[in-house]
Amino acid sequence: MTADVPAGVTFLDLQAQFEPLREKILGAIQEVAESQQFILGPKVAELEEAVAAYCGTAHAVGVSSGTDALLVALMALGVGPGDEVITPAFSFFATAGCIARLGARPVFVDIEPETYNIAPEKIEAAVTKRTKAIMPVHLYGQCADMTAIMKIADARRLPVVEDAAQAIGAEHVGKRAGSFGAMGCFSFYPTKNLGAFGEGGMITTNDETLAERARLLRHHGDRGRYDHVLVGGNFRLEAIQAAVLLVKLAHLDDWTAKRQANAAHYNTLFAEAGLAPGRVRLPIERLGRHTYNLYVIEVERRDELSVFLDERQIGHSIYYPKPLHLQPCFADLGHKPGDFSAAERVCTRVLALPIYPELPAPDATRVVETIRTFFAA
Repeated sequence: MTADVPAGVTFLDLQAQFEPLREKILGAIQEVAESQQFILGPKVAELEEAVAAYCGTAHAVGVSSGTDALLVALMALGVGPGDEVITPAFSFFATAGCIARLGARPVFVDIEPETYNIAPEKIEAAVTKRTKAIMPVHLYGQCADMTAIMKIADARRLPVVEDAAQAIGAEHVGKRAGSFGAMGCFSFYPTKNLGAFGEGGMITTNDETLAERARLLRHHGDRGRYDHVLVGGNFRLEAIQAAVLLVKLAHLDDWTAKRQANAAHYNTLFAEAGLAPGRVRLPIERLGRHTYNLYVIEVERRDELSVFLDERQIGHSIYYPKPLHLQPCFADLGHKPGDFSAAERVCTRVLALPIYPELPAPDATRVVETIRTFFAA
């Protein structure tokens, strides 16, 4: 007789979040269906007002995805061919991809090895007469050092576009992500702390002119009755996504608190297992509120550990296995291995573990115990 094999540990369980909210979410979707107002409209306007209040900004503009939020923000600032935008070498592809899509050049800067965010002290040397903007990333749910970054940007009179796709609700010195620079960009991809039932994004700003440009750009630059004053695109947010997000937004702070509690639990488990400090480098919280979109550890023999976890059905993922400057599509920029050593090093060591709010405590224990077993072998 075969012994029972324990169930695996899932990396993310969206169903666990949906079930308690099922009736409210389905009711909100039904309301949109009955209104037959599917694109923009009152639900999107309501979400924009709520997100602006949550982030502490004067304006918010709903768009079709986090990637499009970055793209529209850069377009609103007039970024185009011949321009340069400074950004970290370690991030999701969209950060640099949106710069390149506009014909501008992404100018990469190395990261802080402790936080994985852009190293402010390296930004100054990257500024040239062609620099049009600085785009820091609040990676994994923790703000970059915006005090230092804004000091450089203000001195150079450069706008800052915050890539806050993973960091809604994150804070630095008492201010929320998306409220520091000229514009902040958020993603509502389903895996984010505030996730839609599909794609969605948001731009935040305190500048009324930029907000209006973003609204025009998301709708082909049309200010009404086919009067196109800008060349924009179709970057509109759907009303159904806004309706779902409005239901979820009321629970975001509670979910963030649970993510933080899960992170603290992991920290305790790793310490008790004798893995940290030592074998496992734990996430570092610095300068404010970390929202833990991802709980990322660093380990040696990361790829071997990944296989070991796969074999035991322990959910995990790697964000990100290759730095941006070494992506094949950016070969024409002329970078080579060794150019950004911190970014390159963490790409071989980072490993994300399950951190979703509803994560059962025994699952976290099993994750850490499995990692302990790997290093004990």
